[in-house]
Amino acid sequence: MIKNFKICYLLLLLVLDTNAIAQKPPLNTYSIAGWWGPPGPPFSPVVNADHSITFRIKVPNAKAVNLIFGEWNITPHPLTKDTSGIWSITIPTVEPDVYSYLFNVDGVQVPDMNNPVIKLGTQVYQSVVEVPGIGKPRFDEVQNVPHGSLTTYRFMSKALKSIRSFTIYQPAEYFSEPGRKFPLLVLRHGGGDNETSWTQTAGRADIILENLIAAKKAVPMIIVMPNGLTDGTWAGGSTPQSMKLLEDEMLKEIIPLVEKNYRVLNDRTNRAITGLSMGGGQAFVMGLRNLDKFAWIGEFSAGLLADKDFNMDALLPGIINPNNLNNNLKLLWIGCGTIDPRYPGHLVIADQLKKKGVQFEFHDSPGGHEWKVWRIQLAGFLQKIFK
Repeated sequence: MIKNFKICYLLLLLVLDTNAIAQKPPLNTYSIAGWWGPPGPPFSPVVNADHSITFRIKVPNAKAVNLIFGEWNITPHPLTKDTSGIWSITIPTVEPDVYSYLFNVDGVQVPDMNNPVIKLGTQVYQSVVEVPGIGKPRFDEVQNVPHGSLTTYRFMSKALKSIRSFTIYQPAEYFSEPGRKFPLLVLRHGGGDNETSWTQTAGRADIILENLIAAKKAVPMIIVMPNGLTDGTWAGGSTPQSMKLLEDEMLKEIIPLVEKNYRVLNDRTNRAITGLSMGGGQAFVMGLRNLDKFAWIGEFSAGLLADKDFNMDALLPGIINPNNLNNNLKLLWIGCGTIDPRYPGHLVIADQLKKKGVQFEFHDSPGGHEWKVWRIQLAGFLQKIFK
C-alpha cells in the first residue's frame, strides 16, 4: 500500500510540473535597451570650461539655500530656485585647485548628495570639487605617471588595547624594483581626521609624491599614516598622556610591523616624521624626543606650538639646543599658512629657535588652516627629505 501511494504521489508531481510548463508565460517587459546610451549631463557640481562652477540641489520646499564654499574665509552664496524646485548658482572662475563645499538648507548644512566625492574623518565634513590645471596638471592632480599602492593594515594595539589601523603607501618602484629597500616617512593627520585623510580627496599625499618622483624632485619612499587619536577626540591626540600612548604605539608597534612586512631602510637617516595641525604637534614632539629614530622632522600649522603658553624647554627638557639638534637633525621644518590664527605663534617659535642657534627652515604658504596649505607644505617637505 505504501509503495503504491509513493508511485501515485510521484505521478501527481509529474502531472503538475507538466501543466506548469504548458501554461503561457507572463508578459516580459524588462529591457536593457537603454543601458548603452550616452550618459546624461552632470547635475552638480559642474566645472565649466572657464573654470566657473555650477552647483545645484533639488529641495522644492526649502525657503532659503546657500552655498558654503571653501575651507577658510567662507562667504555664503545664495542660490536661486526655478519652477521645478531646483536651486542653483554658478560661482565665478576659480583657480585650479581642490575645493570643499556644503549646502545650507534652511539653516541645516548638508553635503551634495549628487556628488560622491566627500571629505571624511571622524565625521562626514564636506563635498569636494576639483578644478583641473590650465595647460598642465596641478602638482596635486592625478597625472599619467607610475602609480603605487595604498593598503589598510589592521593590528591589535598593545598600547591602546584595541584593534587599530594605519594606511601605508608603497611607491611604484617598490614593485618594479623587487630587491630595493626604501626610506620611511611617518605622516600624521590632524584633529577630526583619521589614518585615511592624507590620501583621501583633500590630502593627496600619494598623488603629490608620485608626481614629484616622476619629475625627479623627490626620492621614492614608503609612507605610513597612523591613526593619531586615542578616543576620537582632539584631546585624545594632544594631551601629554595620549601623546605618550601614541608615541609608544608608533615606535614599539607600527614601525616594527612596517619593518617586518615591508622593504624599508631601518636607520634614522632613512626615517622622517611630519604632520598637520594636531599631527604636526605630535610629529614635532615625538620626533625631537627620538632623535635616535628620526633625522628629518617637520610640522605644519601645529596648534600646540602656536599656543601663547607653549614652552619648548618644559615639554622637551634638554633637547632644544644647537649642539643636540644641529648635529643630529638633517632637517627641522616649520610651516604654517599666513592667515592661520596659528601663524603668529609660529613666528614666535621661529624666533626662539633662531635665538637658541638651532638650524631650521621656516616655510609659510598663502592661506589659513586648510588643506591647500598642507598640500603645499607636504610637497615642499617631500622634496627635502632623504637627500
